[in-house]
Amino acid sequence: MLFDVVMVGAGAAGLFCAGVAGQLGLKVLLLDHSEKVAEKIRISGGGRCNFTNRDATPANFLGVNPHFCRSAMSRYTPQDFIALVQKHGIAHHEKHKGQLFCDRSADDIVQMLLRECDAGGVTHWQPCRVAEVRTGPAGYQIDTDRGVVDACAVVVATGGLSIPKIGASDFGHRLARQFGLRVTDLRPALVPLTFDPEAWTPYAQLAGLSLPVAIETGEKKARTRFLEDLLFTHRGLSGPAVLQISSFWREGHPLRLNLAPQADLHGFLKDAKARSRRLLANELAGHIPSRLADTWVQQDAAWQRPVSDTPDKALSLLAERLARWEIVPTGTEGYRKAEVTLGGVDTRDLSSQTMESKQAGLYFIGEVVDVTGWLGGFNFQWAWASGFACAQALAARLAPSARPATVAG
Repeated sequence: MLFDVVMVGAGAAGLFCAGVAGQLGLKVLLLDHSEKVAEKIRISGGGRCNFTNRDATPANFLGVNPHFCRSAMSRYTPQDFIALVQKHGIAHHEKHKGQLFCDRSADDIVQMLLRECDAGGVTHWQPCRVAEVRTGPAGYQIDTDRGVVDACAVVVATGGLSIPKIGASDFGHRLARQFGLRVTDLRPALVPLTFDPEAWTPYAQLAGLSLPVAIETGEKKARTRFLEDLLFTHRGLSGPAVLQISSFWREGHPLRLNLAPQADLHGFLKDAKARSRRLLANELAGHIPSRLADTWVQQDAAWQRPVSDTPDKALSLLAERLARWEIVPTGTEGYRKAEVTLGGVDTRDLSSQTMESKQAGLYFIGEVVDVTGWLGGFNFQWAWASGFACAQALAARLAPSARPATVAG
């Protein structure tokens, strides 16, 4: 059985690329080893799928070559995907900092992508495992559960290692290495951070507590800072602030947090001492959650008294510590809790225009590539943009009469 393209992986990038390529006139086979299609889309955004970010730019992505995504991102923008969502009548809203979510359910995006595949006549085998990919008479031969398939091109859209319970695997990385391509170092990203259990004991009781913070790591040009919400957990820290910084944090390096970024704590505490006889913890509760204030003052006996009786030096130290809490995580919650994988197929071995590798006819798109976005819809936008660039390139190579500019929104 001969296809123009075999698409391995029916997640966001694979589904989208298959639909576009099919509508450009290519004979496409889409296959995936999981029983359900696009589970990562279904569970994203609390079940409502943060399907893109209106403000996405190449500056929101990491990788050995952070400029690699520029070409694809410029040719398929968030506005293009929004147009496709609107074309399918999917109600959506902006929640925070350009993040767009479905009003109803993430399944609306999954069904939209499946309809796009149907419109392109895409053949879909699932579940279907790939045993081997090798070069063949037409370009490639793929051994699958349903027999041997010949294809002119193979597109790998198998994602990374994050969330193994929904089928994540290292298939794409292994295949890249099989054909002599490089894979950068891999690590969990957009992931909660953990701390030494004994050292974390005073804060474990705060599990479930959330507050806005400024968080940073790194020094000088490598310094990265976010202003987002922090969430305490039994084992450490999570929430948007920590998920964002986790992509930049490295083992052994400290995090620095300002627990009251909107307040001048030095000025506030100085004023409070002159006017109030309330306990210092009660005054602090005006700027940080009371549970956190109560826990924090337990660190120093000088803070466990009325603010009017607290020495100026103790107040100054408290303000300084709250504005620059420096802590060193011991690790992360790993791939089981990570939203994405940092690293992947080395972009030095891929074309930024087409997503084709140095192995002719073998393409890589989406999370399997060493392009990792921030939290907030950026990784989905990379899936759409890389998939679209790949489909256009395939059509130009295998169906020269196609007109890619008219497809997908």
